[in-house]
Amino acid sequence: MATLFRAQMSNCSGRWRLFVVLLGVPVSWWPEADWGRSDPVPAPVERDRALAELGYKTAPGCCWEWFEDSDDPDDPSRPVRLIATVDVLPVQDGGTA
Repeated sequence: MATLFRAQMSNCSGRWRLFVVLLGVPVSWWPEADWGRSDPVPAPVERDRALAELGYKTAPGCCWEWFEDSDDPDDPSRPVRLIATVDVLPVQDGGTA
C-alpha cells in the first residue's frame, strides 16, 4: 500500500505555491511548485498538473480543503491567509500509485 502524504497550497509573498509535505522521509527539500502569480487561484486542473510534475496525484476520494490562518489569530481585523490541503500519493511507473 502506498504512503499518503499531504500537499499544501498557499499564497506566500504574493504568489501561489504548492508543496508536498514529506514528514518522516529523509529529504533535504520538499517537492514544490510555484505559479508566479497571486491571481487567480490555481484551478483544480492546474493543481493536478503541478502535482503530476512533482510525481504525485490526489488520493482517491480526497478533495482540496481550505482553511484560514493569520499572523495574529486573536485580532479579527488582521488579513487572513488561505491555505488548501489535500492527501496525495506518489505516482509510480505506469502512472499508478
